[in-house]
Amino acid sequence: MSHPSVTRFRSAVAVFAFLMTVTATVHAQNKVVFLWPNGAPGAEHWTQKETEYMFGPWKEIRNVTKPSITLYLPPVAEASGTAVIVAPGGAFTHLAWENEGTKVGEWLQAHGIAAFVLKYRLVDTGTDEQYAQAQKKLTQALRHPGPRSGPPPGIPRMDNPVVHMSVTDSLKALETVRSHAAEWHIDANKIGIIGFSAGGWAAVMTALEHNGADRPDFVGAIYPCCFNPNNTLNASTINVPADAPPLFLLNAADDPISAASPSLFMDWRAARKPAEIHSLVAGGHGFGMAIHNRPTDNWIDLFNRWLHYERF
Repeated sequence: MSHPSVTRFRSAVAVFAFLMTVTATVHAQNKVVFLWPNGAPGAEHWTQKETEYMFGPWKEIRNVTKPSITLYLPPVAEASGTAVIVAPGGAFTHLAWENEGTKVGEWLQAHGIAAFVLKYRLVDTGTDEQYAQAQKKLTQALRHPGPRSGPPPGIPRMDNPVVHMSVTDSLKALETVRSHAAEWHIDANKIGIIGFSAGGWAAVMTALEHNGADRPDFVGAIYPCCFNPNNTLNASTINVPADAPPLFLLNAADDPISAASPSLFMDWRAARKPAEIHSLVAGGHGFGMAIHNRPTDNWIDLFNRWLHYERF
């Protein structure tokens, strides 16, 4: 016969295991809404296969053909009314789905902010073997940098039409969330977007190319890529529109990929639009939600404080 304390312990363990299973099931069943149910414009006949894979401890996704948003809605009683589209980065070839996507969504959800993790279209990276070979060449090129007229091998040029589809899908996500504001207990005037690296580029571009229902009320760009003279879009030539939303910028000062962030900040300020920037002393590129014991750890607290200050 088991001792009563042992029985209670076993019961407690069983309950805990059940609750963990329920929690995992809830997260696994987060609602997914496809942005273009009848096929995304320009991608209706794409045949590449969407693939999930692990990069270290994190899940990543490539060959996206059907853009969608995955919902992370807080309990109604805890909802602030603010909503954030989350656009992971990945050089337009893949999405850092967990480190720059779902983990951000979970954090926002836990803090009363509705989050919608965006899966936007990407360039075709072929089969697993083709992708592995391309990544090997990219790694070699990054280890031995030299003069070149374009991006490293395997990274698309900014004039690739698929690159701009990330902006089209981001704008569609903003429009979709706004159209469901009442259903999802969101304030239609507090819907913004935050993006990382390539997703940060797409997020800033939504502020420049919006039209009506797809206008972001605020934009966050975390180590945004591609705003530099080596690409087709140069930060020094940006025309910030009269209705540009408040902008939050954050990067690491030792990250050359997002080195144009201060220029973006100055463009916004020159247009007399609200902007805040944090260039933390170290952290590199692509830190996302990972903890590295660097100044970039817990950066999302700064973003959250900015949202409160701007009253979003």
